[in-house]
Amino acid sequence: MYAIIETGGKQYKVAEGDIIKVEKLGEEA
Repeated sequence: MYAIIETGGKQYKVAEGDIIKVEKLGEEA
């Protein structure tokens, strides 16, 4: 099972147990 998330204008395909690095956003979510 996997998910596609979008953050900072980029899309990431992540599976269970994956660790991803995302760019720091200018504002707190």
